Amino acid sequence: MVDVQNRRDTRNIAIQKVGVKGIKYPIIVLDKKNGLQHVNASVNMYVNLPHHFKGTHMSRFIEILNMYRGRINIKSFREILGAMRRKLNAQSANIEIDFPYFVEKSAPVSGARSLMEYRCSFIGESTDNGQDFLVGVTVPVTTLCPCSKEISVTGAHNQRSLVTAMLRFKKFFWIEDVIDLVESSASSEIFSLLKRRDEKYVTEKAYENPMFVEDVVRAVAVKLNADENFTWYSIEAENLESIHNHSAYAYLEKS
Repeated sequence: MVDVQNRRDTRNIAIQKVGVKGIKYPIIVLDKKNGLQHVNASVNMYVNLPHHFKGTHMSRFIEILNMYRGRINIKSFREILGAMRRKLNAQSANIEIDFPYFVEKSAPVSGARSLMEYRCSFIGESTDNGQDFLVGVTVPVTTLCPCSKEISVTGAHNQRSLVTAMLRFKKFFWIEDVIDLVESSASSEIFSLLKRRDEKYVTEKAYENPMFVEDVVRAVAVKLNADENFTWYSIEAENLESIHNHSAYAYLEKS
């Protein structure tokens, strides 16, 4: 049959990324407590397209995913990127995997157990200059405004905040350890299930530990700097403000 994608294109314009986006696919993630965790991920896969090709072969991306079915994880990323470049005759390949990760947590006083969801991502790139790989973890936390506490006779406004750490590293690390690091850098951590005595504990803890969004990203950075495994990072925090119709935001990265 005629292969239209392989026809020459005369416009002399190369495309940096072309591929498939939003593929729903099951993957297996290493779980510190249970060994393995099966999750449903959203996958984006791209390669570059030289100026003389009309299009790429979209079906080959799915074929490559199926080749690695059941073993798509941090360790197999390099293989998958290499397969993308070979099968699609590309100079560069990118893959992005976003997935929910669940951790069982116990409420701080009652001990009531529940599953807490965190958003994670694996991002990989392969070019002639080498490969790059990032792990991202988004952690919801509580922050309490230091200014509000200072100027108010009673109470202070607090909010749910989303803190995202993107990490380059030298050796394997547990997602749970990054979650713990971020949660300990906020006014308080968040739980899916709280009894009344737990709620009292959490709100009082936050009140005694007020933090601006700037404080949170700096606190995370201090802890990451103390771990030589992390060669680069970016940290962003967004406070979903409870008394404003906008978010407070801070971002920093290790140079």
